[in-house]
Amino acid sequence: TCVYLDPIGAQLPLTGSAWPASIITLSYLLIALKYGKKWMNGRKPFDITRILIGYNLVQVIYNAIMFSFIFYYYVIEPMYNFSCMTTLPLDHPTKHVERMITYAFMINKMVDLLDTIFILLRKSYKQITTLHVFHHAVMVYITFWVHRLYGIGGQLMTMELLNTFVHTLMYSYYMISAIYPGLKGSLWWKKYITKIQIIQFVLILLHSIYTLFTPGCEYPLIIHFIIVSLSITFIVMFTTFYIRVYNKPQQQKQN
Repeated sequence: TCVYLDPIGAQLPLTGSAWPASIITLSYLLIALKYGKKWMNGRKPFDITRILIGYNLVQVIYNAIMFSFIFYYYVIEPMYNFSCMTTLPLDHPTKHVERMITYAFMINKMVDLLDTIFILLRKSYKQITTLHVFHHAVMVYITFWVHRLYGIGGQLMTMELLNTFVHTLMYSYYMISAIYPGLKGSLWWKKYITKIQIIQFVLILLHSIYTLFTPGCEYPLIIHFIIVSLSITFIVMFTTFYIRVYNKPQQQKQN
């Protein structure tokens, strides 16, 4: 039996049980890896340009607001000790803020799964890579379980700060690409978004290692292990993707 360390958080929709996150993640994997393409067989790609523009706009606004909130409570009025970011006690005056940010982030990771649905509807199957599916599924499931077993907020707030910043940039790119499809190939900053994603995971990794060696820090070792393992995995996967998509074509042109 899992013990949710925040009884109020456990009452929020989709958090009181592992079933919603499990069903959502499993359904996503089945659709992304098998049934999505199967359903699209014999069908023409859907023109969902307006939906994409609206969706990406919502994502930009949502992530920008999230980043602003997290930045304020992370940098301007910090509610954590950077050296040891344990989850706030239930009677902490900003516990409700930590809860709100964490829950909003978890819900957003579930909403992000729509990225793949839209790719399937447009039959842009080359975008559904191992990295794409793994990243989307893991972000939903791991985020839920860390918060479920350990409690909301804490050191994962570093990831949430960086991730919302990156996603604000990323969905801005997607939105511009949807509005002006002719510019898609000339938007030079696309590869820099991938670079920023790699830097994001490097920073998360370094912060976790830093707090791991902070004397007296009671942040659970298992969570450190999860953060370090996933950070290294994503660094390798995103770097491999960057080399394959951006470096190799450049080398081939030069040759």
